[in-house]
This record gives sequence, C-alpha cells and structure tokens, in this order.
Amino acid sequence: MYATGRLQHALERALVADDVAVRRRAAVRVDAWRTVLEGMASGKLTIGSRTPVADTPAWVTLEVVTGGFVTGRYVAESPPGAEELARLPVNAPGETDRERVNLWYLGDEGLAELGQALRTGRCRVDVPEESALLVVAWLLENGHFAAALDLVAELRPLMHRLRFTPTFGPSSAPAGAVVRRQSVDEARAQLRQATVPPRIAAMRETLQVWNPLHDRLVSLWCDTVDGDLPELISGVVNGGWPCRVWPDDWMERRSQWLDDYATAAELHHARHPKSNFARLQAALERCPVDSSALTGREVGWIRRALANTISAHGAPGSEARATLRTAQNEVAARPTYATLAHVLSTRLDRFPRDGGLPALDPIAGAVDGAELPAAAGVAMPPHLLAKAARALEAPIGELVDRGVIGSGEVLAEVLPQVTSQLLAANIADPVLASVYAQTYAAFRRRRSLLLLNLEHQVRFDELPWVAAVAPYRDRSQKATRAAAQTLRETTAVALGAFPQTILPNPLVREFHALVSQAGLGLPLVEEVAADIFMGTFTAKWREAASVASRVLSGTLYARYYDLPAAWPAAEQRSRIRWRKLTADDFAELCRRRAQEAHTSQTPGYVAQNGTVLEQSQILTSHNLAVLVEALDLTDWLREVGPELADRAFSWAIQRQTQPVSTWISGLQGLKNTAYAWRQGIFFLSYCDGADVLAKLEERAGVLGPRFAPAVTGLLDVAAGDRFDAHGRTGRGGRRLLGWTTGPHWCSASLH
Repeated sequence: MYATGRLQHALERALVADDVAVRRRAAVRVDAWRTVLEGMASGKLTIGSRTPVADTPAWVTLEVVTGGFVTGRYVAESPPGAEELARLPVNAPGETDRERVNLWYLGDEGLAELGQALRTGRCRVDVPEESALLVVAWLLENGHFAAALDLVAELRPLMHRLRFTPTFGPSSAPAGAVVRRQSVDEARAQLRQATVPPRIAAMRETLQVWNPLHDRLVSLWCDTVDGDLPELISGVVNGGWPCRVWPDDWMERRSQWLDDYATAAELHHARHPKSNFARLQAALERCPVDSSALTGREVGWIRRALANTISAHGAPGSEARATLRTAQNEVAARPTYATLAHVLSTRLDRFPRDGGLPALDPIAGAVDGAELPAAAGVAMPPHLLAKAARALEAPIGELVDRGVIGSGEVLAEVLPQVTSQLLAANIADPVLASVYAQTYAAFRRRRSLLLLNLEHQVRFDELPWVAAVAPYRDRSQKATRAAAQTLRETTAVALGAFPQTILPNPLVREFHALVSQAGLGLPLVEEVAADIFMGTFTAKWREAASVASRVLSGTLYARYYDLPAAWPAAEQRSRIRWRKLTADDFAELCRRRAQEAHTSQTPGYVAQNGTVLEQSQILTSHNLAVLVEALDLTDWLREVGPELADRAFSWAIQRQTQPVSTWISGLQGLKNTAYAWRQGIFFLSYCDGADVLAKLEERAGVLGPRFAPAVTGLLDVAAGDRFDAHGRTGRGGRRLLGWTTGPHWCSASLH
C-alpha cells in the first residue's frame, strides 16, 4: 500500500539520517502518514473523494501529503494569538477561542477593523479561508446585506475551528507583471540553514587546530634526537635516535603541550589512533623525565614517526614545512560558504520580510570589511546569490533566464501572482479586487487531492465567499485581452525553456484559469496517474484529439504516431459515467493502439493503464496542438522549432547515457525520454528539421545498439517510410514509446 510505504520511508529517514534537520522533517512526515492511515482505518477519511474528510465541505483547505492523501487536518485551523484574544471582552460568545474571535469580527468593532484593513490594503491572505470575513465586511459596507447573511450562515458551522480573518499588515504581493518565487524571509531562512560540510569542517579543524599542535609535538621529539634528524631513504629510516638528549626546558614544554592538547581534545575530534600524531602524543604522555618508561620498540616507533613526517613535510623550522603551513593557513583562513551565506542573509535584513527584492545589485557585491574583516574583498559565490535570487521580483522571462524558475512546476508556482491580478481586473472596486487577487493566489497554493471516478479538483469559484462576489464581476475586454496575451507568452516561455518536458498538471490548471478569463474555451487535458486511471476519459480528450489530428495532418508527428486522419463530428459512443460525459470511442482507440506496447502475457494493471494513457497523450499531443493553434504560435515555432527539437532530443540522449540506481528510476527515465522524444518530433513538425535529424544521426553512434532503433525509426519516417502494426520500419527502426507491459526493447540502455 502506498501510504504504508511512505510511512516506512519516513520512519527510516527519521531514525538514520545524519542531518538533524532532515530527521526533524522526517518526524513531521511520520506523524502525517500515521494520521492518514489511522483516518483510513477508522473510516473518517475517504481517499479519492472530493470531500475526503467526514462532515467537511469541499471548499475547506485540507492538509495534503505526497500523492494527494489527506491527513484530515484543516490548514486554516490554528489557535488565536495573544493579540487576537486581547481584544475580546470577558463575556465574548463562542465555545472555542477561535469561534469567539470570528464572532467578534462580526460585531461593530470587528467589522470596523476589517473595513479599515480593506480600505488601506493592510491585510494579507495566506490561506483562502482568511479572506472570508473580509468579503462579509465588503458586502455589508456596500449594502449587500442578504448576500452577507447567506455567507455568514454558510461559514457559521466551522467558525469554531477555522480562521476566517487575515493577517493584519501591509500586503506583500508583487504588483504588475513581476513575480517572485519566495519572500525575503524565506530566502533568508534558507541561507541561514547553510552549514559547513563535515569533511570541510574536519579539514579546517586539522589545518587550524591539529597542525600547529602536530608541529610543536614533532619539534619536542626532534629536540631529543642525538645526531641527524631521522628521515626515510628508499623506505628505510636513517639518522639519529630520539630520547637521547633532554633539553632543560623540555619538561616544561611537554606539560604545556599536554595541557593544550587536552583542551583541544575536549572541543574537537580525536586524531586517528594509528597516525603519526597519535603515536607521538601517546609516547609523550607516557614519557616522564627521561626515556626509562619507554621500551625500545616504542622509541623505534617514535623514530619511525619522525622520519615519516620529516620526509613528507620537512623538519620543524625548515623552509619546506613553513611553505606548506603558509599555504594551508591561507586555505583555512578562507571564509566558508556557510559564513558567506550568513553575510548574504544579513544583507537581506534591509528589506521587508514579507516582500521581495527589487534588484540583486544591492546584495551582490564583494564582502565588505565591516561585514567580515577576515573575508574583506571576497566575491559572493554565484550559487549563494542564486538562492537569494529566489526573492527577486522580476518578469517571468528574466527569472527563467536566471535559472530561478527551473521547471514547469516552478513556473506554475509563480504564475498565479500574475493570473490573480488578471482575474481581479474584472472587479471595478479596487478594494474588492485586491482581496480577490490575494484569495486566488492563496487558493493556488492548495495541494491537489487524489481523486477517482473522474472527479475534478475544487474550483476557485466554489469558495462560498468567492461565489458571493461573483455578481459584482464584469468581463473587462482589457482583462480578457491581457489574459490571452499572458497565456500566449507563458506558453512560449514554458515550451522555450523546458522543451523536453510535457506541461505539468499545476501549469495546465493555471492555463485553465487564463483560458477561462480569455474566453477561449480550449480543451486542455491533464496527465493522469496510471495507478488511479478509471479506464475512460471525459469528452474534452476526444475534442483535443480532434484538434491535434486536424492541426498536425500530414506532418512528421502525424506520420510517426499514425494519427487518425479525422474524427467523426458526432460522438456516437459516449455515455454518462459518474455524472460526466465520457468519450468511449476515444478510450477504445487508445486501448487498441496500446497493443503495440503489450510485451507481456500477464501485464500488471498499472503498466497496462500506462500504455493506454500514453496513447491519450499522443493523440492529443498533450495540449501542444491546441495551444499552438489557438494562440497563433505557428510562426514562432517555425523560427525556434529546430532549436527546441534539438534540445529535446539532446536531453533524451543524455538521459539514456546516464546510469540508473533502481529499476523504478530506470522505468521513469525511459518514460521521460519518450516524452522528450515526442516533444522534439512535435517541434520538428513545424519547421525544416533536416539539420536536426542529421545531427541526431551522428549522435546515434554513441548510444549503442539498444537505442539506435529509435533514431533509425525517426529517420525512416522522416524519409517517407511508415511503421507497421508492431511499430517497426523496414530498416529495423522502432517507434519509441515510454510504457510497455513487459521488458522494453530499449531497457538494456538503462544499465
């Protein structure tokens, strides 16, 4: 069972991880997964439902762990702080402190405070529920009394648990077309978590603590040598013997050294017991006034240890040893990345905690002597500046170029900061528009549930306080055009920056919001997990496939994947399942086409589902054809298509040359390789790809015989050949698919 496996993994991390912070985070996950399993066992949780927690409306923000499992906890459920409780009268009504606070804000004083926060913009919404009473206050101030009462009635059953009020203070949301990945406070916290790696710490400890003690120890014993100092010649010890000469101050220096060593040993790790240092130190502790306490064997070991270190590093006071120690001291004096991270985090103190950075120049300079005298003039490392850049407020394209936005998933995290303002632009009242935008941004931070039976995630307009203000939203032509332009630009950014990956579900959901705002009505489809696939698809998949067949007709993509020439206009094989119109003819075609990937007589249901789902992505081009046509990106793809295709193919080739640690990572890698391959073929379908294919053919030689059929198959189709029913060409080429029900013909390239 998935949840049990996650609990076991978290327990292992909590028990064996070396890092204390890692163990602490793992312990939190252990608690969450235990709560999930206990809720499932007791029947309090119904995993797969839109309302998985008993007696809880769908709009409540739930705590969700990996895989979409809920713990049953409410994110907006938190005890009131001291400031909230301080304003309550002694006889405030309510059964819990949270209920008393919520009810107080529905009184005259509370509504006045909410109204003041609305007008001044001094409120922050971190969880969607926190804007509910702000909306109540706005409705009352604007004379919509019935709507306000209806909203309060819907919120009333949960007022004893949920916080329905905002955090009072200035809003930190970026304005205009700029976004940020983190707040200043979040970036600063990550910088301050930087620590010196154990191996680096051990090296610095050796250079700064043990080396000076070692040199003094060697000097002590060298002063007892009669004759030339010992050294190694062809592996044989030559020179005088120690413990023959005893200087007058030797015992005093011995005692001082032992005291210094004892102090160091209390604070630092002990040296290796068989090292030269350890042998000389042990002999020094046993040696009283003369060598009578030392055996001949021990004196021989002292002589051997002295020869070893003198031959390797020079005698005490020699130029060779002095040069070595000078170089080592310079290394030890260099500031660690952890020290520089602390300096950089201190620079962030000049900016508002909940805000962002307007630019990086004010924090990017070399270390100043006033900040850290020992590191004056040291340049700030690029990788630390990259961490701080997560708080930089800039256009999406700039953050992509800087590497701050490094994937489609991260793009989906920041895009709501723009989308929220576009949606709020339909509201004439700037006060309500600000609350609406903050609520949308907070809503997009909700984690998705694991859903079955074609259920869809909770939509923004299902929040009761959002639905309450729906009548006061007008469709602004300016906002509509802006949404369409934002969708076009963001699609180009996603394809241009990450050509090897399909559009991830969070980004597709954000595109849905932009599509709705722009009035485009596009059939965008999500990636469905193979382990929860219900065997059918809703009608939008068929609609998207119809668009792909029409748009891609005659192209390399259509020939490579044998797209249907056209789809009948009438949906003759559709039916209602789970209150949804399904496309049974589309599902049946996916199952038929998936037979090519069936290589096992006894396939597992997950692999079998995966082969069907891959065909659904192929037939729809997973949103690419729909977006390119609707957003008029054809000319753009003609220009950049060769570059995007080359990058997608290069990624696929690089992925196939990387070793894998487990069979699961190998299967995942092969699936992602096939997805990148498909993206590259799509891009080539809009441009002259002769140079790209020639380059790909040159690379085929380094991939080995297992992957070569994929290259041959693509080249054959580009030359006019077609795959047969088994996905083969006459020259031995193979159609590359990511899912199979048994061993994959390309699997050997994974080892």
